[in-house]
Amino acid sequence: MSRAKHVLGISGGKDSAALAIYMKERHPSLDITYYFTDTGKELDETYHLIERLEGFLGKKITKLEAEEAGKSGQDPFDYFYKVFRGYLPSSQARWCTQRLKIEPFEAFVGTVPTVSYVGIRGDEDREGYLSRKPNIQAIFPFRRNIWSEDVIKFTLDNARIAHVTELYASELSGAHLDVIAGTLAKPVEHIANDRMGNARRQTEKLNRLLAHGVVPFNRAVFQLLKETSFPLGQEPDYALLENEDVLVKEDIFRLLRDSGVGVPDYYEPKEFSVGGKSGTYNRSRSGCYFCFFQQRIEWVWLYEQHPDLFAKAMKYENEDEGFTWAQGESLKDLIHPRRIAQIKAEALAKGKDRSSNKLLSILQEDDERACLTCFL
Repeated sequence: MSRAKHVLGISGGKDSAALAIYMKERHPSLDITYYFTDTGKELDETYHLIERLEGFLGKKITKLEAEEAGKSGQDPFDYFYKVFRGYLPSSQARWCTQRLKIEPFEAFVGTVPTVSYVGIRGDEDREGYLSRKPNIQAIFPFRRNIWSEDVIKFTLDNARIAHVTELYASELSGAHLDVIAGTLAKPVEHIANDRMGNARRQTEKLNRLLAHGVVPFNRAVFQLLKETSFPLGQEPDYALLENEDVLVKEDIFRLLRDSGVGVPDYYEPKEFSVGGKSGTYNRSRSGCYFCFFQQRIEWVWLYEQHPDLFAKAMKYENEDEGFTWAQGESLKDLIHPRRIAQIKAEALAKGKDRSSNKLLSILQEDDERACLTCFL
């Protein structure tokens, strides 16, 4: 009987949708609550994906939104847009992330010990959102290392070398245990060369341990967590301890298509032409249709594929105050015919530089370096 609550956020993007499918297929014994934090400004494709996922999962996906906005009767974004007096969110002031995503999620969880499943892939080098609330623990099923940074730091702390070695001894013996003990015995600051920072040294030590067995490492970590207040420490057992899967981008698209849920339509490349040359463009992320992390070519995609939404996005801008979605350029200027041609030509050149005229992979690579929180 699970003592912790297990949750998985659906953003409307490919990775979180694929993770929901994966967990349903691979770990059906886990009673997972699926949720979606609604900003009120999502693309229709996002809501369609939610409906298809509900059919596949056989359960409702709980819709979350900021409590204040719900009481006001307004879309969550519009409510806080007024609260912030027309100041648009940006990479320097991401009030949308905090007020529309994080706060509703943490209110939904409350104080219950909670395990939150995050769809960061095995080919990504990032951690994503980690709650500061001690009752929320993140797990990453698509990675070789399923544990979050705080758990790894706790496990590999030099003060616990002897204890973690003892925990390994309940799983391994002989020469295999000797190798693990030798790896553990070396303090983090002595790993690799002096030019490495401690964070990289910790990653290097982790990788050496995982190379000698993912499952024994997981079991040792799980036993250690039982001595702590981490949510998984409350569980008698945990299905993902045996998990050795590493899923990359191609696996995500395969999961979506094979399940029948399908890939969100905005990922599918659309053709465009400029200067006698042709290429493709698409959206690279889920979330609000006017997300400020969009590249210029994605704004052009929105203008040409969803002109009604582009017109709505324009209404939020206030050039007199310098409030524009794209830094240093208003949407009105961005859609001038000559500017659109320039943006498309630059996109084609960028694709050529990477030996591809398909922008799908390029946009997704850039997306992975942008917003790390809007998977919620």
